[in-house]
Amino acid sequence: MVGSSLALALADSGLQILLLDAAPMSVAAHDPQAPYEPRVSALSAASQRFLQHLGAWEGIVRRRAAPYSRMHVWDGSGTGSVHFDAGSVHADVLGHIVENRVVQDALLECLLDADIGLLGGTKVETLHQLNGQWHLLLDNHAQVSAPLMIGADGARSIIRDLGGFETREWDYLHHALVTSVRCSEPHGRVARQRFTDNGPLAFLPLEQDGDQHWCSIVWSCDEAQAKALQALDDQAFCQALERAFEGALGRVEHADARYRIPLRQRHAKRYVAEGLALVGDAAHTIHPLAGQGVNLGFMDTAALAEALLHAIGRGENFASKRVLGRYERRRMPHNLGMMAAMEGFQRLFQADPLPVRWARNEGLRQVERWDEAKALFIRRALGLEGDIPAMAQ
Repeated sequence: MVGSSLALALADSGLQILLLDAAPMSVAAHDPQAPYEPRVSALSAASQRFLQHLGAWEGIVRRRAAPYSRMHVWDGSGTGSVHFDAGSVHADVLGHIVENRVVQDALLECLLDADIGLLGGTKVETLHQLNGQWHLLLDNHAQVSAPLMIGADGARSIIRDLGGFETREWDYLHHALVTSVRCSEPHGRVARQRFTDNGPLAFLPLEQDGDQHWCSIVWSCDEAQAKALQALDDQAFCQALERAFEGALGRVEHADARYRIPLRQRHAKRYVAEGLALVGDAAHTIHPLAGQGVNLGFMDTAALAEALLHAIGRGENFASKRVLGRYERRRMPHNLGMMAAMEGFQRLFQADPLPVRWARNEGLRQVERWDEAKALFIRRALGLEGDIPAMAQ
């Protein structure tokens, strides 16, 4: 998603662009009755505006996207809870829950209409720099050379590794269990998250033709519990999920296939080198509890595209470390701040001592009564405040 958005953002730059992907590049025919994809993103208003700027948003909503206007977060080990409402900042929605495949197909649809080279189904084998050019050797024995190479190849980025970027990282010792479920009660376009003793459990609203009984779940728990939950038969899993969620949406009547994803925090010490840059999960991965990962990636893309377009307009060497450093200086503080906040939440809600539990429940109750704090959170989540790239404003 992030690499495709960057290619589109630079489509009219005058640069010759080639987008490489290990997966085949083909747009799947959308079947509205097909099961939901297990991987979804909570797209913020800033990400929506960026995708509208690229011309991809119409393709997303034409397929399916579930708006949500409220959020409810509560501590399963106490009585503290907080509600967020888009209406408090005069907005219609807080965001949209969209299947990753839907976003990818809408972006690819736009790419096929743009003057951009596409090469799918091939992997990078080697990367080296010579005479001011980066040279890629691909697994089909083809070679690609360019003055600027951008790694948007995800958390296990080959470009990051071959480019020699150092990272700070640690394992959460947790896995995320993801799937789609049907509940007996409609979600009412509310995103819900309960902090259990073993990790956060999110029910994110999905919607097709007005049916509000489906949710995407992200259940973070330790590896042993995640494996045990994945091994349950469907009926037993639905019952366990219903108990863990305190029956907030009634019975969990059905669950699609379940997938388990190890959780690891990672941040590159630098995002750029001469003629080389990292964006999105290649540069940083965070805990999924707030669904901010892809939003950070889209803002990376918008900021890097703006830096490159500005440099091209001024006749600068767009591949120079000096130009690329403008993107790094703009995005790194914001990304580090978000990562620190998510880490703090994770540690706070995993803490067992009784005084800590009391403090966090009291904190949630105070925030629930503090309208200004909730409004600030909503504006930040919507992309109404902070250093938002012009393409996403």
